Amino acid sequence: MSARPRYYARDGTPMTLKEWMLKSEDENYKIVKQTSSDNGRFVSTVWLGLDHQYGTGPPLIFETRVFPRRGDYEDLDCERYPTLAEAKRGHEAMLEKWRQRGGAPERPA
Repeated sequence: MSARPRYYARDGTPMTLKEWMLKSEDENYKIVKQTSSDNGRFVSTVWLGLDHQYGTGPPLIFETRVFPRRGDYEDLDCERYPTLAEAKRGHEAMLEKWRQRGGAPERPA
């Protein structure tokens, strides 16, 4: 049985550690979308490239995080995705979820 690849390009194809390192330095490649909402929350979706699937299922290589505001990186929420298309949809869903909460950014208990 061969080991599952650890690093993946944005299109889901396996890549080497060296390729991943080079792409990780390219913000245009890494950032999928970043949005500041009306209530100040900062939603960021990025390509991780490193598989965060700890079990069975497709490699989770994209991530959306919500922060109280740009520059304050104590995360309020997080989701991971296997494909670019799912990451883009997830970004919009997370943005809408946190827009609906309204008010000033709060911290989780």
